[in-house]
Amino acid sequence: MTTKEKSTRHTTSAKPVPAQLATVTDLTHEEVQAVTNALNPLIADAFALYVKTKNFHWHLSGSHFRDYHLLFDKQAEDIFKSIDMMAERVRRIGGTTIRSIGQIGQMQTIRDDNDDFVPAGTMVKRLMEDNTHMAQMLRAVTEIADKNHDRATASILEDLLDQAERRKWFLFEIMQGKDNTN
Repeated sequence: MTTKEKSTRHTTSAKPVPAQLATVTDLTHEEVQAVTNALNPLIADAFALYVKTKNFHWHLSGSHFRDYHLLFDKQAEDIFKSIDMMAERVRRIGGTTIRSIGQIGQMQTIRDDNDDFVPAGTMVKRLMEDNTHMAQMLRAVTEIADKNHDRATASILEDLLDQAERRKWFLFEIMQGKDNTN
């Protein structure tokens, strides 16, 4: 995916929030929009990473099956929990969030993985790269939240950054083994 494709997919339109969903906040409309527009693509990427991690969990084979199967399942569970945390934060500040798989597809920057077979070592490498990307995105969105006076969102994102870095670390360490392609 080119940089232009990534930036195109990353944009979200700033639709007015329906009155019934306009949660009261002390943030300005512009601050809410900035944080919402930054969080929603991150949520889309978390969905994409969740599905990819479950895909690898389901389609794993080889001598490391049990260990990787359990690791991928735990990592997918953590990613799934992060989605709800971010989406509920968008709602708490008066924004709206993702409504469909189509919207996820439009916003995600993490590539889908539809290969018929992926060796275990390649799975680990791809997930490490994607978690690295998530960590970078989390840092960037944390800065946007801070810039827009939303410390609560920044705090949540800092915790999620720590989780992404932990996933990345585990995957990196697995890649250090001589037999990581099994």
